[in-house]
Amino acid sequence: MKKLLSLSMFLFASIAAWGQQSADDAIKATVTNYFEGVTTGDAAKLNKAFHESAILRTFNAATGKIQDIPVKTFISKTPAGGVKASTKLISYSYAGVSGLAAVEMQFDEFKYIDLLSLLQVNDEWKIVARVFSRVDLDTQLKGSASTATKATGKAPAAAPAKKSTANIKPKKDDGW
Repeated sequence: MKKLLSLSMFLFASIAAWGQQSADDAIKATVTNYFEGVTTGDAAKLNKAFHESAILRTFNAATGKIQDIPVKTFISKTPAGGVKASTKLISYSYAGVSGLAAVEMQFDEFKYIDLLSLLQVNDEWKIVARVFSRVDLDTQLKGSASTATKATGKAPAAAPAKKSTANIKPKKDDGW
């Protein structure tokens, strides 16, 4: 009887673990849904990638103002057959329920570099903000994680923590 119970528990645990997706895989799947939605014109995949309240944001040089595009507008204006572009996940990172992904969509004469903010909502990773730039083809993402890792093969060293004599404790998790 003990062997049967042990076997049953093992099988249950194995099936449960098999059905769960790692955060890495889930974030990559969200980015893949975004890429495939844009390149094939698949609104269902875009809706799966983005949270319904997501915002797309860029700087409009012509007006000198920040331009916000609701995700519903972006999805409705995606061409039915998609766009012809190559896609690339440059990097991603996450902690807890928040994550970031840097991605690239290259067209014939220009490319977009997107910085995607993600949140894990009800066990699904969703893009909640897309901050993007239209850039020349030879433009590369710059910064500590993108350049230091490539040059040395190692992540940049963390800055030493400053010691504080203050004993400040947040009263609640208000984001600060």
